Amino acid sequence: MTLSQARIFYRLISHHQHLHAHRHPMFEKNMFVKAFSYIFIGFWAVYLMMLGFFVYEMFSQSAIEAFDVVDGYMIFLLAIDFFLRFGMQETPAQDVHSYKLMPIPIRFLLDVFLVRMGLSIYNFFWFFFLLPFGLLAVVKFYGFVGLLSYLLGWWLLFVINSMWYLICRTFVNRNVYFLIVPILIYAALIYMGLFYDSSHAWLFDVGVWIGRLFVERNPLMYVITFALIVPLYAINRKLQYISVYTEISRKDRVHKYKSQHYALLNRLGTIGEYLKIEIRSIIRNSVVRKQFLSGFYCMLAFCIIFAFTGVYDDMPMMKIYICVYCFSCLSIMTLTVVLCAEGNYIDGLMARKESILSLLKAKYYFNCFMMIVPFLITLFPIVKGKLTIAEALGCAFFTSGVVMPFLFQLAAYNDSAINLNARITKSGRSTKTQIIFSSFALFLPMFIMYTMVTLLGEDIAAVCMISIGIIGTILHPLWLRNIYHRFMRRRYTIMDGFRNSR
Repeated sequence: MTLSQARIFYRLISHHQHLHAHRHPMFEKNMFVKAFSYIFIGFWAVYLMMLGFFVYEMFSQSAIEAFDVVDGYMIFLLAIDFFLRFGMQETPAQDVHSYKLMPIPIRFLLDVFLVRMGLSIYNFFWFFFLLPFGLLAVVKFYGFVGLLSYLLGWWLLFVINSMWYLICRTFVNRNVYFLIVPILIYAALIYMGLFYDSSHAWLFDVGVWIGRLFVERNPLMYVITFALIVPLYAINRKLQYISVYTEISRKDRVHKYKSQHYALLNRLGTIGEYLKIEIRSIIRNSVVRKQFLSGFYCMLAFCIIFAFTGVYDDMPMMKIYICVYCFSCLSIMTLTVVLCAEGNYIDGLMARKESILSLLKAKYYFNCFMMIVPFLITLFPIVKGKLTIAEALGCAFFTSGVVMPFLFQLAAYNDSAINLNARITKSGRSTKTQIIFSSFALFLPMFIMYTMVTLLGEDIAAVCMISIGIIGTILHPLWLRNIYHRFMRRRYTIMDGFRNSR
């Protein structure tokens, strides 16, 4: 293939990817969501710009230059960038799969998608932070040419980070336990390089040295970065070539789960069968699994921060709100798209009388069962005296009796199926109703608890939360049946929406 042909194919595939994003069957229906997404991205862009000015002011009076401090701690920025990519970027094997039957060499397609990943706009997102910071910290010493070289160096670091992420993501797609490897690597680097020997933080010195190479336009910078990019690119090319055929067959994954019968759930009858479907859907389907794991990790992170740090000890209202959020985080991330996964096979569910009601009950019981995890972790602040058992129970029952019933209302409105095997950002666009409900689920508990804590005090507010939550939990057969009847009244509209969005 000649260079001109390669250039034509690159532009054509880029055009296909652009059309793919705009030809989604729900695109016109979700113009509100598109506008909301731009507003959300704009908010974070402004936030990062303000953070750049703030960081400069924080370190402007330090013993070393401000940009040396940021470069010294670059491992933190690279680690955050690495883990944020799990919700933003998928492996090229998913995209190449669509072109498998066309007379285009697979290796060329992989080259195209790997190059596109390196030139992805996401690799420039952190420039909203680095550009204002560099204008204040770098320009006065090295001028605008030094600033451009500084930004170029950071871009190369993000490209290396994207290649490293792609290797890890390929293995994580095969088995989620591989995620432990990058976590341990970053944790070991941060601990051994910055905190193990406080008198000699070698990782900080390495970061400062690399940053100096950037701003001083030292040729060694390019030698080092390209010496890392080239082997990482070659490894990714080989891994993705293997993954293309793995994505097509998936024989190992089908065989792996055939032996799982969940005999204990057989005693629960129909609801037990739907609990099996819920568990198997999380295990087998890529998007459902990622949503569950994202919610679970967020829940775990908030619980650990709440239990083992004193961040919220002096803020009574925020302490209770964060406690509630620890319990409800998983539900907010998974129940916002309640029944959207089942929208791919909704016709089969509708063939049986009241199967939707049994499915809703199974989802409710499963989410209630998952609250055992945050409750066990909150035992640590209870033992330390930072939280009372009444407050922990109040947060748990408030979630099961107020937050979950509120989110389950979306079952009567969701009519957009999600792609079970795409990445989360391509699986389907959120609707206006989902955004409104999830926003209320995040902020309404804060308003309610602020009012109760202000008027009644922490102890009485905890008792009120327990009472309200128990009432909502006990009455779950009533409000679930109400949701079921409303779903049935709109079933033809909902089923038509699911079919159109598959």
